[in-house]
Amino acid sequence: MPLTLADSSPVDSPDREYLWTLNFGPQHPATHTTLRLVLTLDGENVVSAVPHIGYLHSGFEKLGEHLDFNQYVTIVDRMNYISPLANEISWHHAVETLLGIELTPRCIYIRTICAELMRLHDHLLNVGTTALDLGAFTAFLYAFTQREKIYDIVEYASGQRFHTSYTRVGGVLFDVNNDWVNKVRSFVNAFGETHAEIHKLLTRNRIFMDRTKGIGVLTKEDAIRFSATGPLARASGVVRDLRKDEPYLAYRDFDFKVVCSQGGDCYARYLVRMQEMLESVKILQQAIENIPAGPINIALETDVVLPAKPAVYRSIEGLIQHFEVIMPNRGFPVPHDEVYAATESPNGELGYYIVGDGTPRAYRARTRPPSYIHFAMFPHMVKGHQLSDVVAILGSLNIIAAELDR
Repeated sequence: MPLTLADSSPVDSPDREYLWTLNFGPQHPATHTTLRLVLTLDGENVVSAVPHIGYLHSGFEKLGEHLDFNQYVTIVDRMNYISPLANEISWHHAVETLLGIELTPRCIYIRTICAELMRLHDHLLNVGTTALDLGAFTAFLYAFTQREKIYDIVEYASGQRFHTSYTRVGGVLFDVNNDWVNKVRSFVNAFGETHAEIHKLLTRNRIFMDRTKGIGVLTKEDAIRFSATGPLARASGVVRDLRKDEPYLAYRDFDFKVVCSQGGDCYARYLVRMQEMLESVKILQQAIENIPAGPINIALETDVVLPAKPAVYRSIEGLIQHFEVIMPNRGFPVPHDEVYAATESPNGELGYYIVGDGTPRAYRARTRPPSYIHFAMFPHMVKGHQLSDVVAILGSLNIIAAELDR
């Protein structure tokens, strides 16, 4: 990390103030990904911070205008790659809102279960790596052991461990069976023990508390002013959760609480995520015991959904349907309309704005990723803190670089 002298005034100036410019990232181990912060320091104190993006530019909004509504799911997978299935659910939620599609009850429950698994997956990574950056290695191991189990569950359903590409317009790629249900049931029943271990390791840990309490405070007013969402906003007292305020999928059917805090600091954000994991377990326990029977995709007669592979191989109707949906300049009818739809992703409101022009591709596709909004708050939150606090604040925001670059 190169150091340069920011003030070019004469060295022998009697009122000279030494300010240093420090490049924090993109290779710093505590950034975890291609983030770069240009910090101006007065000794160990942060005078100002300028976040830089663009090191992982993928052009994902423009790709949304060149790929059809099913193909684009492979791109949204790679935005927040910590919870890829949550991105897929959000994207196809917006597409299905544009098309006026109502999913089958079984598909709704499967997507809800996957969304909550991704919330656990994302929160476990955040808690584990934030603790690791602050020197608590054991909690990191506990968290990542549980993440591996979620990977196994996702792989069993989709056939892919990481970038699943599982959702489709009007449904999902594969149905789940009783073995998958039992895997989810076993995971949620055993999760509480690991959660309690992480809680004992961190929540009353003197060093962890000293490094996080009172650090990176975001007031309720500032959280609203900066458009914060998700755990970041709820840790500052903003009671907003799209699962409750604008219910989608099966969330109306479940009993769960919106977790909030008044602290607004790194410690409060940790506590909110820890408690949200328990609420997600409650949702999963209710959902897994009440999955409806029936089809996972809407009816083929709608000319929107991709048929199952056996139908493509063994029936002329399935082959024609597959041809109509896949071939360029064909596809399914799309209204000349525009829509914005959002879901409560693990990091906050993840929304997509789509303009339809009658073709099976978006005329315009734009996204509102939570990391992009939250990274812009970093200069406000870090000012006046010490250099060592940069790691704690950045970890509590859970910035995913692939969500930043368009």
